[in-house]
Amino acid sequence: MTNISMRDEKGLPYIFVDTGAWYALLDKSDANHRAAVKFYDSLVHPLVTSNYIADKVITLVRNRLGYKAAVEIGQKLWDESIANLIRVMPGDEKKAWEIFVGYQDKTFSFTDCTSFALMERMGITEVFAFDEHFTQYGNFIVLPLE
Repeated sequence: MTNISMRDEKGLPYIFVDTGAWYALLDKSDANHRAAVKFYDSLVHPLVTSNYIADKVITLVRNRLGYKAAVEIGQKLWDESIANLIRVMPGDEKKAWEIFVGYQDKTFSFTDCTSFALMERMGITEVFAFDEHFTQYGNFIVLPLE
């Protein structure tokens, strides 16, 4: 797989957005809501997420916040108005499986592992997340910084 550095037309690197960050932005009762909104409102970097993350977010929002909220976030993700949506490729899935099997001491979900693989392939080094798994994996800068 080719490792490219994802940058926008201004040369700014993309920031990957994980499920927990999307959810924290939407749910005012989430423990990370204020930090998520503050960070999101200050962003100048372009955002990217994956189709696996979109699936998790839509499902999570549907189950916790209802159908209408799920449709609203789903529409924004699928029409790419809030982030560029990148599809996890077969090679990413293969690499994700290797990561999943290789880190048996961690509780990484397979979706976490697809995010790691996709980010490595795309040369994305920063992630907007509240998930300790990105820190445990160790190859990324987790934002917002504390």
